[in-house]
Amino acid sequence: MSDPGPGLDGALALIADVPDFPEPGILFKDITPLLADHTALTAVIDALAAAGRDDSGRPVVDKVLGMESRGFILGAPVALALGVGFVPVRKAGKLPRATYAVSYALEYGEATLEVHQDALQPGDRVLLVDDVLATGGTARATMDLVGQCGGSVHAVAMLMELGFLPGRDAIGDVPLTCLLTV
Repeated sequence: MSDPGPGLDGALALIADVPDFPEPGILFKDITPLLADHTALTAVIDALAAAGRDDSGRPVVDKVLGMESRGFILGAPVALALGVGFVPVRKAGKLPRATYAVSYALEYGEATLEVHQDALQPGDRVLLVDDVLATGGTARATMDLVGQCGGSVHAVAMLMELGFLPGRDAIGDVPLTCLLTV
């Protein structure tokens, strides 16, 4: 693996630009080189987990929620770093037991996210983790699911933010950590 250089900046430098993927005119941000580098991945996980800690470094969340599907890749190790459980937020029909569901608008259509009804206990404080904040629809829907479960969102932590889109508006006043803005 390549040496990502010092710290988080070196890790983020491993994100590769792929022009015209998945269609012409799109500049895709490929995180697989970062994921493949242990040092880089460790730096990113530590930085994301910091959003779930207080100033003394103690965890202040009860669970980490990761949104399908790259949120699973980042969220599960963040939960391990914090010493708390991980909860997957899935597309409709992917979870086997009773769920809460939230539908939200996409540019061309609608999507639905679900979480198990017993995934959180009333009062649980959670950290939401995903790879990209774009329009904020997925994050907002996940925040709504947390509310249906009786939990509260402590913070949102994203690897990247597409700064030219209004994702921050969907998050509201919940603390937001984005490691890279493009």
